[in-house]
Amino acid sequence: MDLLPYCLSKPGAREDEPWEGDVVAKVGDKIFAFVGPDSVTLKCGRNREEADELVRVYPDEVSPSAYIGRYGWNTVRLGGTIPLDELHELIDISYDAIVAKLPKSKRPAS
Repeated sequence: MDLLPYCLSKPGAREDEPWEGDVVAKVGDKIFAFVGPDSVTLKCGRNREEADELVRVYPDEVSPSAYIGRYGWNTVRLGGTIPLDELHELIDISYDAIVAKLPKSKRPAS
């Protein structure tokens, strides 16, 4: 399941490869999705406690992200029981959270 096209359909989104082999979707200069072949890492809450809600709902498919998990980022395994429309909703949430942190002058026009 390739979620990159959906990520790139968001206003102002672009693909980047800041580290060799790691594809990300950015808005402005901020990452909102780390997109891999088997998983996607997204901002799922303002903090770890909020992001843990998704881990509780999908314990076999969602886990706190390494290094940035404490900031509300989760890694979501693809190809499991999480429906595509819910994956799209999680991408939307991550995108919106990152756009909200951008200075108003750098936010894309909706």
